[in-house]
Amino acid sequence: MNDSRQQFNDAVLYILGQIPKGKVVTYGNIAKLAGYPSHSRHVGRVLKNLPKDSTLPWFRVINGQGRISFPEQSERYQLQKGLLESEGIVFISGKINLKQYAWSVG
Repeated sequence: MNDSRQQFNDAVLYILGQIPKGKVVTYGNIAKLAGYPSHSRHVGRVLKNLPKDSTLPWFRVINGQGRISFPEQSERYQLQKGLLESEGIVFISGKINLKQYAWSVG
């Protein structure tokens, strides 16, 4: 893996570990925070490749529309939704209110 990809991956994982309970962040915002504002799809790739036993809160990452990116009927969607709801995050018509639940840094 080249150095810039490793730096990106490390930055994404670091940011992921900082997201507080009860908050969400978008793929795009993680990419911006990592210093690669046009790499939101790559954030998804990093999350997809997390080890199964990872304790990082991958489920706190959603898309820019305030929705979970997995298909609604999938097990992964149900798992992510359940984990978010267990932290007090409310869904209205399948969406999360980003003004209320988005993690703002600093």
